[in-house]
Amino acid sequence: MNPKTRNLIGWILTGLIAFVFIASAFMKLFGNEAEMQKNASGFGLSLATIKELGVVELICIGLFIYPRTAILGTLLVAAYMGGAIATHLEHQFSIITPVIIEAMIFITAAVRFPELSKRLMGN
Repeated sequence: MNPKTRNLIGWILTGLIAFVFIASAFMKLFGNEAEMQKNASGFGLSLATIKELGVVELICIGLFIYPRTAILGTLLVAAYMGGAIATHLEHQFSIITPVIIEAMIFITAAVRFPELSKRLMGN
């Protein structure tokens, strides 16, 4: 794959992940209070904690999007989704969605950072 195609695919995947995280963060920060309280209680969290998670999501995805901090952002969004998977497991919720998002993060990282895919593939 030539570098221009790889770059385009990397940015498209980055945009998709950014859309998911930004939408989730805005729902946590500005969503319906009653609905958020219901969701928060299902996970054993307070409404204030949910809002803090929304801020953390925005910071992580901002670092993920910005090229100079993209590797740090990748680590942070991957860790965030790892926490989401653990929380879903703890409360017996389906882990399919967070696992798919986590896989997309790793695929995006492999496409965006050729040095990472070289190390993973042993080339």
